[in-house]
Amino acid sequence: MLEPGNNDQLPPIPGKRYFTIGEVSDLCAVKPHVLRYWEQEFPQLKPVKRRGNRRYYQRQDVLIIRQIRSLLYEEGFTIGGARQRLTGTEAKSDVSQSQQIIKQVRNELEEVLKILRR
Repeated sequence: MLEPGNNDQLPPIPGKRYFTIGEVSDLCAVKPHVLRYWEQEFPQLKPVKRRGNRRYYQRQDVLIIRQIRSLLYEEGFTIGGARQRLTGTEAKSDVSQSQQIIKQVRNELEEVLKILRR
């Protein structure tokens, strides 16, 4: 598991439409039972549930989970404080999510560039 200060070292989010709870757990360095708990605590987190109550997260959900992880593990917020912060910053969330997407795309392009230079 990554140390709290290493949120920038999380793996890039693949270009898939849906992710299983195991995949999200790996992408966000958070155990599945923690993700299920966060679903109860954060109303913004609503994965699609299909047959057998299996959860399927979308890219938006993964970005929210990474933001929650950052607030709790890096910035030291409590669950309630993180919930308030997310609720209060929904207007800003589009900007921060766009920045995260741009950062990820840039990292992926740099990796492609390294491969092409070989």
